[in-house]
Amino acid sequence: MTVYFVGAGPGDAELITVKGARLLGEADLILYAGSLVNKDILVHAGKKARIEDSAGLNLDEQVKMMAEALQEGKKLVRLHTGDPALYGAIQEQMDALQKLGIESIMVPGVSSYAAAAAAVGRELTLPEVSQTVIITRLAGRTPVPQKENLASLAAHRASMCIFLSVGMMDKVVTELQEEYPAETPVAVVEKASWPKERAIRGTLADIAQKVQEAGITKTAMILVGEFLGKEDYVPSRLYAAEFSHEYRKAQD
Repeated sequence: MTVYFVGAGPGDAELITVKGARLLGEADLILYAGSLVNKDILVHAGKKARIEDSAGLNLDEQVKMMAEALQEGKKLVRLHTGDPALYGAIQEQMDALQKLGIESIMVPGVSSYAAAAAAVGRELTLPEVSQTVIITRLAGRTPVPQKENLASLAAHRASMCIFLSVGMMDKVVTELQEEYPAETPVAVVEKASWPKERAIRGTLADIAQKVQEAGITKTAMILVGEFLGKEDYVPSRLYAAEFSHEYRKAQD
């Protein structure tokens, strides 16, 4: 018996993997996070599929539904937003299923942080600007280990992708400004890749006000770092004419 935990991607129905779409087409039961997943993704479901929204179910109820479907010989897909390995709350589901002797297979998806970077047309890792990306969140109902608090991470001044925190934008800015200069570029991307995608740009000095004026309170990614505005970065050596590698000789 196997449950497939499939990453639905950030929202665009075409930003699901080929494997994920195939599994949806083969599934007898699709249990999806209805409060988060764009329902357009379900276009990939087969005609025979029973589709259930898990938004109103607790963990025990979800596991019970999955176990019963598998006992009936059904092929089951558990559909999560983005990449299920990031803030997907899947480990607790997989562990509960394992106790029942049920195998779980995770199918990666396109994360919303990648879709947000695409929305603003910027590479997160520019040579001599930033070669490190920090993926994190502000503490809310889910706590964050003290050693990973936002102010401590900001000390690296790396490219930063902040999940699940736009509703606390003032606090995000306050913590980041302990290390980042006020003029550091920031972009807030709401519903990256969805039809109603919005991107708000600013700096740490003004982004909180801009986000408040835009009325963005959830389903948004916060991008922070010089990669957003740096135009005088050093080009990669990968494509430089004078650079040799295994597949190309340098040109004089």
